[in-house]
Amino acid sequence: MSNPHDGGGTVIRFTRVRKEYARTGVALDDISLAIGKGEFVFLTGPSGAGKSTILKLVFAEERPTAGEVKVASVSSAALRARDVARLRRKLGIVFQDFRLLEDRTVEANVGFALEVTGAPRASIAPRVSRLLTQVGLASKGSSLPRELSGGEQQRVAIARALVNDPLVLIADEPTGNLDERATRGVFELLRDINAAGTAVMMATHDLDLVKRSDCRTIEINHGRLVYDSGEGPSRGDGQ
Repeated sequence: MSNPHDGGGTVIRFTRVRKEYARTGVALDDISLAIGKGEFVFLTGPSGAGKSTILKLVFAEERPTAGEVKVASVSSAALRARDVARLRRKLGIVFQDFRLLEDRTVEANVGFALEVTGAPRASIAPRVSRLLTQVGLASKGSSLPRELSGGEQQRVAIARALVNDPLVLIADEPTGNLDERATRGVFELLRDINAAGTAVMMATHDLDLVKRSDCRTIEINHGRLVYDSGEGPSRGDGQ
């Protein structure tokens, strides 16, 4: 299981981050936190609290208005447009709505993610096979997304997110569209991925899921960090 104090280094650090939008105002205010290599962290809080903004800052869809976001040693202060794709190859990203290519098979969905990162063609099929086995879908490679359950579709999305052996898997409400059984299965899969060494940052509204686990929990409310069950070196400066 993950250990926030394993001394393995920090993969994500927010230092006094503020994010403001011209139309809607302040989304995040003075956020400082750090996530260590191999941690599993829940990001919780009500709708509109700022959880998705934090995730967008991590994968550089947004930039901070003030402060610094550092991901895998890459600073938002020095990030150029051409660096964004390279940064995202160090991350796996999973969304609530799966975002699969509906006209492609499961194998093709995962393989396409490898193609766009320039993987050698001969390496793609064996890699896809390994990933589908890892997420429990070895027998579903020739199926189309619509032939799968919601939980299975999310497992395909997770397999796709793992194609580059990411340092961090970012999951934005990955169980939000799933029933309880599928939620449990996807969460256990994420824990297995974490146990193999990948840090996981999971935004969720599912407080029952959070309470049943022993993972570190960070709560955001009205754009501010109001609770962090982590302590010691893995916490952000000034928190």
